[in-house]
Amino acid sequence: MRDPYLVLGVPKTASEADIKKAFRRIAKDNHPDRHADNPQALERFKEANSAYELLSDEQKRSQFDRGEIGPDGQPRNPFAGGGGGGGFGSGGFGTRSEGDFAAGADDLFAELFGGRSNFGGSGRGFRTQVRGPDVAYRLTVPFNDAVQLAPQRVTLRNGQTIEIKLPAGLESGKQVRLAGKGEPGPGGPGDAMVTIEIARHHVLERDGDDVRLTLPIRLDEAVLGAKVRMPTAEGSVTLTIPPGTTSGKMFRLKGRGFRRSDGTRGDQVVTVMIDIPVNHAALKAFAEGFIDGRDLRGTFDL
Repeated sequence: MRDPYLVLGVPKTASEADIKKAFRRIAKDNHPDRHADNPQALERFKEANSAYELLSDEQKRSQFDRGEIGPDGQPRNPFAGGGGGGGFGSGGFGTRSEGDFAAGADDLFAELFGGRSNFGGSGRGFRTQVRGPDVAYRLTVPFNDAVQLAPQRVTLRNGQTIEIKLPAGLESGKQVRLAGKGEPGPGGPGDAMVTIEIARHHVLERDGDDVRLTLPIRLDEAVLGAKVRMPTAEGSVTLTIPPGTTSGKMFRLKGRGFRRSDGTRGDQVVTVMIDIPVNHAALKAFAEGFIDGRDLRGTFDL
């Protein structure tokens, strides 16, 4: 067997984190589930596994550095060490049993591959119980529901319909994970990954966490003032238009926007636009007889 430091590509001064990182990289690149028909990858995987088993055990690593044991964990001098004589899993040299190492490896491989490892000792007979694959879904959420975070229903591939809660900070492209709702596998089912798409509204628009509305009003409503019904994502409300309102004036309805991750909400911003009728005889006659002496463009420096 080769020097475990050379196998993992780390110096003898490598930290425990460096050793773990190097093993993760080699394990991911040569995992048997990804290279079932590549015996060279399997051998590299087994070799890295054996190297990691030795170097991740503090006492075994110290014994190897002192030359007391070889890369295979066996003593270089079988008569040294006061009757120890043990290798991997024997308890004569290491501080961890094979079962201890396998338990730690289970955690590592669950993190890497979503499954559990099944060690036959020193990397021999390795097998993983991999979770089933994740399943991707796309869910289009109505604009009003997205603002209100109304629960949605998703029908899975198996025909099961489940209700999901929309998270605060919702945006198009946000993913919601449904644990255990993916395809079955020997290590348990995968997850369902639901990608959210927020549908467009016919008059409301999203602007960050705010909701915007362009509200058309009549000339008489602008001049005289009025109470105007208008939509929000949570139903219609009445907006009071003050007398003398001009086009472009904005009104802000606090807390009528999207809910942020911290629980606060954006606003609904309403911009009024005066709609002038075309070829209205009475309005034309009024305008011809109306004189407004203000110099509205005096600051333009024309």
